[in-house]
Amino acid sequence: MGWARVWLPLGPKVVKITTLIVAKEISASEANRKFSEVLRGVREGRTYVVTSHGRPVARIEPIDEEEQRRSKAKEALLAHLKSRPVTKPIGRWTRDELYDD
Repeated sequence: MGWARVWLPLGPKVVKITTLIVAKEISASEANRKFSEVLRGVREGRTYVVTSHGRPVARIEPIDEEEQRRSKAKEALLAHLKSRPVTKPIGRWTRDELYDD
C-alpha cells in the first residue's frame, strides 16, 4: 500500500490531493501462474504485493514516468561517455594547482 500525490492547478492556486493506493495481495505461486495477467494489471496502473507463506516479499507496481526519464537519461549519458576516447593522464596535481589563493 502506498500514497500518490497529485498536484492540480486550480486557477491561481495549486491544490495537493493525496490518495491511497491499495495494493492487491497475490501469492508467489499465483503471481507465477498468472504473470502475464499481473503485468497487464500493472500496465493499467494496479499495484501488487507478492507474498510468500503469508509474508510480503515484493511489490510489483508501475514505473513512475519521472523514474523512466531519469533512467533513459542515465543510459544516454553512459553511452555517450563510453563512445568518447580515453584521454591521456596528465599526472598528479600539486596543492597550489588545486586551490586558488
